[in-house]
Amino acid sequence: MTTTAPAITPATAAVLARIAAERGRQDALWGEQNHPDGTGPHAELTGLLRRAADAAHTARFTTEIARAEGRLTWLHILREEVYEAFADADPAALTEELIQVAATAACWAEAIDRRTRPTGGGA
Repeated sequence: MTTTAPAITPATAAVLARIAAERGRQDALWGEQNHPDGTGPHAELTGLLRRAADAAHTARFTTEIARAEGRLTWLHILREEVYEAFADADPAALTEELIQVAATAACWAEAIDRRTRPTGGGA
């Protein structure tokens, strides 16, 4: 069976390069970081006074309502992904959730770049 890597658009490559550069800056500033995850369904989320599992459920619900009502935003989508990650304690599942967070953030950055790119008005 032959598999191929997914094609990466130039826009995605540009965002990933910026992410890689930021990771380099983080490592230069802080060195290798090895903190506890601090996640799980019972993790307390500062300022929300609720369990992470409850916040994840609420985020999924509000995202679906916003989608159904035609007012879905990137904030809804990324918040849902982040809260789902916060609620996961299993290392493998948490890693997958964090990949989804990173991919969603990259997609949002690409959308901003498209939206703010100067149009090539010629003479």
